[in-house]
Amino acid sequence: MADSIANRYEFLYFFECVNGNPNGDPDSGNAPRIDPQDMHGLVSDVAIKRRVRNYVQVAKNNKPPYAIFIQQSTNLNRPIAKAHEETGGIQEKAPMDKVKAAQKWLCENFYDIRTFGAVLSTGANAGQVRGPVQLTFSRSVNPILPMDVSITRMAVTTDLKNGLASSAEYAQWEKTQPENELRTMGRKSLIPYGLYVGQGFVSAHLAAETGFTDEDLSLFWDALLNMFELDRSASKGRMSTLEPVIVFRHVGTDSDMGQRARQAMLGCAPAHKLFGLVSVTPKPNVNAPRKSSDYVLTVDASKVPRGVDIGYAVAEDGKAKIYWNQPPAGLDWLVVK
Repeated sequence: MADSIANRYEFLYFFECVNGNPNGDPDSGNAPRIDPQDMHGLVSDVAIKRRVRNYVQVAKNNKPPYAIFIQQSTNLNRPIAKAHEETGGIQEKAPMDKVKAAQKWLCENFYDIRTFGAVLSTGANAGQVRGPVQLTFSRSVNPILPMDVSITRMAVTTDLKNGLASSAEYAQWEKTQPENELRTMGRKSLIPYGLYVGQGFVSAHLAAETGFTDEDLSLFWDALLNMFELDRSASKGRMSTLEPVIVFRHVGTDSDMGQRARQAMLGCAPAHKLFGLVSVTPKPNVNAPRKSSDYVLTVDASKVPRGVDIGYAVAEDGKAKIYWNQPPAGLDWLVVK
């Protein structure tokens, strides 16, 4: 198996939502998530991880070593049990070495476990895994305007006989109803526009524990840039990842290569200071942004500290390509100082 990644990373990614609901809150009638203090929009880290998982599942045919652990409508205890079966069988109160063996098998076979981590103690115990890739809640640059729009549904879902009626009985019932009784009203929640900024972190130390490799990281960049292209729905409107994804890679400064390797894993600058070198602001005289070109993405590359590379990730032929320390041409909203 390939070696795990040797560098610490931080990254910023940007995405927009046009006439859709980027992340509904089930506790608020599925309305778009907002910060009630300033009305800026929020998108949970879980929503982004779901889209990364969906991309990898399609791109890699959901087969090991890129299978997806957390899938819709499945029992997570099934693959945990499979891991124990593959490493000597299920045992009551399994010893630590048995738990670790099952955990290692799961990391080797499931991409999202070795990327994001997982709780694996819900059935046959395989412990808990802290993933090397962690995300924050994304936040919109400007306040958003949540809207609740009425729609007409040209059909009804009236239940007969507690769901036990035959198709003939439903057909006969339809014939006896007035036409306007066979329509109903519905609602959709949306925002006209929102540009969101997300932050992420990649730990080389945790990658060593899960076996997260450079190939896994490349696939993650692919997914981050393309995640909305394979995950469309009417409720989400048009969502797109905007180029570039800004990537900070810690490489170290020491002349001793062993010490430099340790610096690359530990990092050469705090994450919040690196994030502070990047800003997204509306252009002057734009009062109601409705597209990414209404904004300016500014990167103060001149202040990137020693021992850190800055990369600009874009999609080329469907794959992520990172331009290190020199932005690619053609990114009109990007200003590098």
